[in-house]
Amino acid sequence: MSGHSKWATIKHKKGAADAKRGQMFTKLIKEISIAARMGGGDPDSNARLRTAMLKARAANMPKDNIERAIKKGTGELGGATFEELVYEAYAPGGVAILIEVLTDNKNRAAAEVRNILNKAGGSLATANAVVRLFERKGVISLDGEKYSEETVMELALEAGADDIANEDGEIVVYTTPDAFETVLNAINAKDMATDGAEISMVPATWVDVDADTGAKISRMIDRLEENDDVQNVYHNANLPETDE
Repeated sequence: MSGHSKWATIKHKKGAADAKRGQMFTKLIKEISIAARMGGGDPDSNARLRTAMLKARAANMPKDNIERAIKKGTGELGGATFEELVYEAYAPGGVAILIEVLTDNKNRAAAEVRNILNKAGGSLATANAVVRLFERKGVISLDGEKYSEETVMELALEAGADDIANEDGEIVVYTTPDAFETVLNAINAKDMATDGAEISMVPATWVDVDADTGAKISRMIDRLEENDDVQNVYHNANLPETDE
């Protein structure tokens, strides 16, 4: 059992931002397309595509949209070609930030990300200064009011999960990327509904910040997530709770 997890807080914030912007489908389509481009259009042999399709279905994306996104990635349909980039940065308070970008214009994306960081008192970091503070993991979250933590723990660990955490009633299951699908399938086989399931970047340690710094970081993350080229933003800030 791990210590206090911040995952539920981060995912709630991300979900609220995506819903506010109404751009979730756009980001999912980009992810499906690049997954298909990198590993082919067959989800049975492309784990990244399978994961992207799971997220799209969970967001109720129409099947036709998913199929078109795959065909764009494989080149069967025309369209913009996206490039995958990761920016490492620091936010106020020494907080580490990873910004995953899918863009058809890397010069535009770099300029816009840098502008957002600078205005918020952040800055780009040197290569590998930030990414080493995170680990790629599978993350599956469930509502602790619906399911027993002990039941989820037993099921998940037996299926190959690495760790279980509980934050404010949210049960969070961590796996290696390779074990992610097996654990998720085991949970789904018991008809347990997940609040979220994805391969993500999880920080090894968290940085405490005060309320003012936390507010600045939150606004900066909002602005980054509002950018069309930005797919995901990960950070290691222990943000104080707000009334929002």
